[in-house]
Amino acid sequence: MWVTVSRELDADVGATSYLNIDNRNRKLEIGGTWIAPQWQRTACNTEAKYLQLRLAFETLGCLRVELKTDSLNERSRAALLRIGAVEEGTMRNHIIMPDGRFRHSVYFSVIDSEWPSVKARLERML
Repeated sequence: MWVTVSRELDADVGATSYLNIDNRNRKLEIGGTWIAPQWQRTACNTEAKYLQLRLAFETLGCLRVELKTDSLNERSRAALLRIGAVEEGTMRNHIIMPDGRFRHSVYFSVIDSEWPSVKARLERML
């Protein structure tokens, strides 16, 4: 897990991690991400995703990085599309939430052949 730190404030503003690491198939998931509302859609969050994706593709040799979000989380879905992830589909009734609601999870990915253009896009955003 990584802590997302604002350099401006020298303060923790979020956290994110790798999940579901599959070395045999050279893929992993970026998840468990939270960021304080005032830091969402900022360079701080964009840079965190950029650093995780760069490590995954350029150091760990991943072929695929997965990301998923609740179908009701429109901000997260828009953010994943904005950084260049491709929406792949929805896993219906994927998780039973603490309140009993059935969560539908929307899956996104970036694959190795897409990484150069996603990287350039993220670098322009920074």
